[in-house]
Amino acid sequence: MNKPFKIEYDWGHVPTLRRMALDDTRIRAAVGPFGSGKSTACIMEIVRRAHMMKPSPQDGIRRSRWAVVRNTAKELDDTTIKTVKSWFPDDICGEWKQTTRDYFINIFDGVEIELCFRALDRPDQVRDLLSAEYTGAWINEYREVSKVIFDALDGRIGRYPAEKDGGCNWCGIIMDSNPPDETSEWYTYFEKKRPDNAKIFKQPSGLSPQAENIQNLKRGYYIELAKGKSEQYIRVYIHGQYGFTVDGKLIYESFNDTLHIAGSPLYPIRGLPLVLGFDFALNPTCVIKQITPRGQLLVLDELVGEGMGIKRFSLDMLLPLLSTKYAGMQCIGSGDPTGKSRSPTDESTCYEVLWSKEIGLTNIVPAATNSLVARTSAVDHFLTKLVDGMPGIVISPTCQILRKGFNGGYHRKRIPGMENTFFQEPAKNYWSHPQDALQYGCMFILNDKDKVDRREQIRQKLRIAPKHRAADQIGGY
Repeated sequence: MNKPFKIEYDWGHVPTLRRMALDDTRIRAAVGPFGSGKSTACIMEIVRRAHMMKPSPQDGIRRSRWAVVRNTAKELDDTTIKTVKSWFPDDICGEWKQTTRDYFINIFDGVEIELCFRALDRPDQVRDLLSAEYTGAWINEYREVSKVIFDALDGRIGRYPAEKDGGCNWCGIIMDSNPPDETSEWYTYFEKKRPDNAKIFKQPSGLSPQAENIQNLKRGYYIELAKGKSEQYIRVYIHGQYGFTVDGKLIYESFNDTLHIAGSPLYPIRGLPLVLGFDFALNPTCVIKQITPRGQLLVLDELVGEGMGIKRFSLDMLLPLLSTKYAGMQCIGSGDPTGKSRSPTDESTCYEVLWSKEIGLTNIVPAATNSLVARTSAVDHFLTKLVDGMPGIVISPTCQILRKGFNGGYHRKRIPGMENTFFQEPAKNYWSHPQDALQYGCMFILNDKDKVDRREQIRQKLRIAPKHRAADQIGGY
């Protein structure tokens, strides 16, 4: 007979999480601000479901096995396991196996709960996770876990206990997290695809009258937490709303969303040339800018092509914009110097495509260098500059990819298993292409004499005569 063990947990403090626990949907996710009781509620839900399992025909024991998943071993040890043990100490409630991170809770009469804690930063751990048989699973901070893992894990639940031992009368995956990014695969899954076997439960803001778990937090917790934080931080971690966050090191720490993002869309200043910055490969990108006579940089537009070459990008996306919104304006600028390399298909370079009669962007030249330091320093020059008391760079709010890049999408990834250590190169992702294009344009602006000399040298080499062409005449428009 097990010794008495009492859990004092009040679901009344977390009504949203109580609704999640009472729901039988196979996939359930709880999202909310810091300190809202999400992880504890998931632990209690596992225990509650374990007590509802069918007793074994052999000995009458209700058995269940649960995968408890976190993205790294350090976070698993420092947060998830500690939270579980704070409610169910291993010296009282069961047997803890440090080498395998398995915890057998047997404190309840007639109930055995096996928790298999698994991190995802080693191949053998992922392999173990996806080869076992579970009753259900809990993914802690699911926004940090790839949906590929989730999909594979979904095929491993409902397989324990075996039918001969009573079978599994309920299975599912419960998850908790602070809200993920609006562009993440999790946002798409819960908000766009919305499969009928999945539900998301959203807790109210920590600053609202309906805030949950307040009784277990220090008085004024969210008010103090909000002080000095960015709008994105407050949106995600305090209000519990979708935003943009990243586990990495920002490239531009001097960027301020409130300061550098215009309050309304920017429009071109007639009489000033457009400065175009290009990035190439299969996601060709162009960022359109202007530099005012006083030296303020205006970022007007961004264009990102996916899965296309520079020719189709120019004809289908760039030229129509230049011939309408920017009709009659001169175009100058530069791009990735690797665009000088010849294509293996038609042996043309990206610049030869831009300079062709069909497209006509003859004033676009390769950047002098591809140095990361030179590129990021050029952007930092404008971020840290003031022009007549105004920011040195102002970005139109229509440039959403650039904005999210500055807010964290463009970052250095954390080296797995190493605290506060990051890769030197920025992560290559959807947000990095416009950032690269912006950098080349900024370098072009800051190196006037150099750019003129290079442009003349390239023209002489390729025998392209200098000619200023209005945007509405480019490409036949």
